Amino acid sequence: MAAQDSPPNTLIRVTNLTKRYGDLAALTDVSFTIRQGEVLGVIGPNGSGKTTLFECLAGVLPADSGAVVLPMEAGTPGSILFYLPDAIAPWPAQPVRWALDFTIGFFGGRADARDEVIHRFELEAILDAAIGSLSKGQRKRALLAMSFLTPQPILLSDEPFDGLDLRQTREVAMALRAHRSSGRTLLLSIHQIADAARICDRFVLLSGGRVCGEGTLDELSALAAARGSPAGAKVERDLEEVFLALT
Repeated sequence: MAAQDSPPNTLIRVTNLTKRYGDLAALTDVSFTIRQGEVLGVIGPNGSGKTTLFECLAGVLPADSGAVVLPMEAGTPGSILFYLPDAIAPWPAQPVRWALDFTIGFFGGRADARDEVIHRFELEAILDAAIGSLSKGQRKRALLAMSFLTPQPILLSDEPFDGLDLRQTREVAMALRAHRSSGRTLLLSIHQIADAARICDRFVLLSGGRVCGEGTLDELSALAAARGSPAGAKVERDLEEVFLALT
């Protein structure tokens, strides 16, 4: 998919990003934009390249070719992006309370938001529990809380709903939307399409390491229709059908 002209509110432009592991192409000519104040969902099944893409964006993994164009004043990715990987357990022997305070101190985060974040993610009962002792869902909520306290204007979160039950997923989705309303830009990798449809403003559809579409649900539906897919002509827009049509 060719890169489009960037709108004036573009924060980051990704152009022809490619990453290979030997003969395996994890990403091939990936191009899209991240716009200020949006929730952008990178949607694709497991193995589609989402985590590799996030690691390249965050500077954790070098791309083989292509470019991640940051604002001129940004300097390095770490100054504008905070990356929260999936399935990690940092400081396993330390309590959640310590981790939250360390996050604020180390990154220069918002101490004034600490109590609100603890309440929003229902962490009161586990503040003194060691991170390594938490269940998968508890750890996910604690890590998201830490990420909410970081100051970088863009938050990258890999699979923010993984390990959460239905009620927790809905509550975290509400928390992410509220966090976006505070002025932060969110880039989320999500493999459950229903979760993505609930929270995201725009979508990047990723399949086999390639971008198959970028835009709002209406824009992607129009793209599917232009390619002759019946899904694009549906009166009731369905992200799952559009994704299948375009990939």
